[in-house]
Amino acid sequence: MKNGFLAFALAAQLSFSVSADHAPASTATSPALAPPNYIVGAGDVLEISVWKEDGLTKQALVRPDGGITFPLIGELQAGGLTVNQIKAEIAERLSDFFAEPEVSVSLTNLNHKIYVVGRVNKPGEFITPNPVSVMQALSMAGGLTPFADDDDIRIIRQIAGKEVALPFDYDEVASGNSLEQDILLQRGDVVVVP
Repeated sequence: MKNGFLAFALAAQLSFSVSADHAPASTATSPALAPPNYIVGAGDVLEISVWKEDGLTKQALVRPDGGITFPLIGELQAGGLTVNQIKAEIAERLSDFFAEPEVSVSLTNLNHKIYVVGRVNKPGEFITPNPVSVMQALSMAGGLTPFADDDDIRIIRQIAGKEVALPFDYDEVASGNSLEQDILLQRGDVVVVP
């Protein structure tokens, strides 16, 4: 049992290891860590290149307005799109200059901010290299305090411009029941522990 826990803890620590090779103020990550449906947002860093066009290789930081700038095509709205959608948009715009351009787009840095507030030991903002579950976020926040109401935790999320509260029962999930509640948190989600 102890060895299994140690292996799990080591794997969790390795999945959160960081590299400062790229990226501005937050955590760099491998493109493989981002799920295919990851929605790009402000603070993410994209590596964009066009095959056989050395002058068209660039790292682009997604601005707070969701935009990036790329040679020949100028402004592009990357925020709110997946990597594949960005790749298709760049390829389409570059087709005015090249016949069938081969575009590669990958995420070199994710700025995936989540917040944990309330009765946890270390509340605050957390920047994660990849999406984390509610249980992982609570662990990052140092766990619950003894006075936390662990069966009435809420995840506040923006959906279609409106805030919704998703329920989370810590005891149920910790005992292996209702595991569907342990969702992956999205950028900007707030975990509230009363």
